[in-house]
Amino acid sequence: METTSPVERLLRGVGLTLVVVFFMFPIIWIFLMSFQTNETILRIPPSVVFTPTLENYAALITGKLQTASGTLDIAFMRNLGNSVLLSVASVALALVLGVPAAYAFARHKFRGSEDIAFTLLSFRFAPPLLVLLPLTQYFQWLGLSNTYFGLIWIYQLICLPLILWIVRGYFEDISADVEYAYRIAGHSWFSTFRKIALPLAGPGIAAAGLLAFIFAWNNFVFALVLASADKQPVTVGALAFVTASGIQYGQIAAAIVLSITPTLALALYAQRYLVEGLSLGAVKG
Repeated sequence: METTSPVERLLRGVGLTLVVVFFMFPIIWIFLMSFQTNETILRIPPSVVFTPTLENYAALITGKLQTASGTLDIAFMRNLGNSVLLSVASVALALVLGVPAAYAFARHKFRGSEDIAFTLLSFRFAPPLLVLLPLTQYFQWLGLSNTYFGLIWIYQLICLPLILWIVRGYFEDISADVEYAYRIAGHSWFSTFRKIALPLAGPGIAAAGLLAFIFAWNNFVFALVLASADKQPVTVGALAFVTASGIQYGQIAAAIVLSITPTLALALYAQRYLVEGLSLGAVKG
């Protein structure tokens, strides 16, 4: 039986601690910045000893940003609500469309199925700037510019390829014999899909949905061009902190903390499903 010496365990612990500190330091530093004023943040040399303040969070919540040139109106909380609406709606629509499609591609092989699946995946290959101009013209022609429906439709095109290809792999890892036995018992295809396939692939669907939510939440270019300020998400609304009197670093740090809170809370809530989804199909036989 192989054992490790106390020195090896100590070195391993020190190494892991250094790795964690290295990767967590930017997040911790931004969290500390959110409780500081611009003068404290720009102090040289920087220091972790300061008098905390809630002015940055108060400015975001009230929508009143105090700068050297006066008071500016910002709509960060509305932008945050827009991000929640756009991300949740687009992921929900992508799941409704993508999960049945992934099951069909995994269980029913037909002529051109791989070409269709690859075409859907190719939506992720194209840079946003490549399709932005024709997309803007189509949206103006269809009357979808500056609408929540138009943004949700674009966002679900970002989420759909991810969900389709990830969930398809999970369906393929599930043995089809269980579904065949259920079908032989007289149940319909839809009943088999709803009562057998979906529960077995549930962790994988949750993992794909969370990944798609993160991609939708972080989108910037499409919302910047296709929507006005009242419908833009938090990624675009953060530009309001770059003012004529300077960059409001404290408000930016507070905005980052508030903007990552929903995705962090969702990831912590879905942690069990993520672990099951990542390990699904790892052990066979």
